[in-house]
Amino acid sequence: LFILMITSMSEQIPSKFQVWKLAARPHTLTASVVPVIVGYALTVQLIHRNSDLLHLRCEYEGARSSSADAGGLTGGDAVCANRDSRGDVTAASSNIIPLAIQFAVFAGLIQIATNLHNDYADFVKGADTDERVGQARATQKGWLTPHETCRGCVLCLLGALFVGMRYLIPLDNQCGDDNDNDSKYDAVMIFVVLSSLFNAVAYTGGPFPLGYVGLGDVSIGYSGLGDLFVFFYFGIVATVGAPYLYLTKVACPEPGEIRWLMYPSFLHSLPIGFLATAIIVVNNLRDRHTDIHAGKRTMAVRFGESFAKVEYLVFVVGSYGFCIYFWLLDSGKGHEIKAWTSLLPLISFPMAVPQLKAVAFGGKDGQALNEHVGGTAKLQMIYCVLMAVGLIHSSGT
Repeated sequence: LFILMITSMSEQIPSKFQVWKLAARPHTLTASVVPVIVGYALTVQLIHRNSDLLHLRCEYEGARSSSADAGGLTGGDAVCANRDSRGDVTAASSNIIPLAIQFAVFAGLIQIATNLHNDYADFVKGADTDERVGQARATQKGWLTPHETCRGCVLCLLGALFVGMRYLIPLDNQCGDDNDNDSKYDAVMIFVVLSSLFNAVAYTGGPFPLGYVGLGDVSIGYSGLGDLFVFFYFGIVATVGAPYLYLTKVACPEPGEIRWLMYPSFLHSLPIGFLATAIIVVNNLRDRHTDIHAGKRTMAVRFGESFAKVEYLVFVVGSYGFCIYFWLLDSGKGHEIKAWTSLLPLISFPMAVPQLKAVAFGGKDGQALNEHVGGTAKLQMIYCVLMAVGLIHSSGT
């Protein structure tokens, strides 16, 4: 009886707040938010290095200023007026912050929705059982019903849809053509918003909600495409979102100019994607034994432990290789470019060493890898912050 009482006490249900916090996994938000911080820094650098090439809308529509309210200018007109009077683009930088915040809120809501749906779907599909070696899951523990977890997921998706429809997709009047309804909406952002909403539930799949449209068997994570999904959405999309929004909503360059203006941002998104993918690699390496029984064919299950360890090594070391590449790239652009700032993320390499020793070269497995899932996430966060500091400092701001 005494033993039963002790067991019961150790299995006490946490408070409702703690249960929802466990299911939402807010500590994972760094994977979606810190790339947006890098995106903000990239936008500052983009403005600094291309001030003569960014054709702000007021220069394209000079007549618009005559229709503005007396005593004030709005939108692109205000930005151009400040730019002309001050001789620089510092004023233009103030437009980046709200765009970055909006995109970060969208990315964060998608992240939490994905986490909640994963909590639900892994339980109903049999991946989360009493043999789970990772952190506790609220649905598997019975602290939340599958219905409650799904309801939380839906609320987050609705919030993300609102942010996307209200702030990300419309081009407003600044870069859109007043006489063309189609040009008032950004096709790229329509794809990003809708695909993100779909992938939030398709990552794990399951009967809800995809089962209602005949796609109950669709699962990105269970098919082994989780690594690619994380690399693309939590690496490339999350990083280039802010620069793209600035170009299409504020700067309004010609369509042909956007591609090459975005190229530096795309390059910088690659190491961010590497580290984001490294997080999921060590997660899948830890869970591969239980994933096999649940039919979850992750890369670690498909190709084995050795492959996952090499994959982790390539992604972590490769992210630091990009620092050298950016330094060499900037070194050839003249003395006005502070090339050394590209090397700032190397300061975080000592944090990477214990992760590499344990995951890529060590014999740790199962529950012993829990600390290295979080350790890799912290590594990505510090790496991104250092990269952002370097980008902003190289811009002289």
